[in-house]
Amino acid sequence: MNKTRLEAFSDAVLAIIITIMVLELKVPHGSTLSALEPLVPVILSYIMSFVFLAIYWNNHHHLLHTIKKVNGRILWANFHLLFWLSLVPFVTGWMGENHFAPATMALYGFILLMSALGYYILVLTILKSHGKDSLLARAIGKDLKGKISVVLYILGIAGTLINSWIAAAFYVAVAIIWLVPDKRIEQAIYSEENK
Repeated sequence: MNKTRLEAFSDAVLAIIITIMVLELKVPHGSTLSALEPLVPVILSYIMSFVFLAIYWNNHHHLLHTIKKVNGRILWANFHLLFWLSLVPFVTGWMGENHFAPATMALYGFILLMSALGYYILVLTILKSHGKDSLLARAIGKDLKGKISVVLYILGIAGTLINSWIAAAFYVAVAIIWLVPDKRIEQAIYSEENK
């Protein structure tokens, strides 16, 4: 099966997820900046989730550039990832509306953790399909960033027992780790093309 259809579908789902999130932002009744004050938690949660979705889209885009064929297992692993990402608007809204209450932050972290595991499962599925000597296998190596992310999500979820802002710090740390450009896949693709 051609990977183009998988890419197009995944892009469409992520675009819809972002659209749902932005539609949840309600316009305040008032024309002063002070009218925005009650919306600050909602806006902050939107920004954080938008960044996470952008990171996933970027990495998913690069990931799919490393594959040559798509099979049923890859399709289902991709759907598994998209399932968890599709819950981001719900937990984003709940977290923002409740001013980052501990339970909302814990569920947000759980959805981020499951999304990370979904991405990891997709990577493993592609590796199993394409082999240990594939372009992706050479590019990701030991995937230290992925492993650190899972640990930070777990620490963030546990941190909600102490303070919601501890959890937020762990979640933001994961975003910062992934915002730093990861050139592994790009370099592997470039090396493959210039052989």
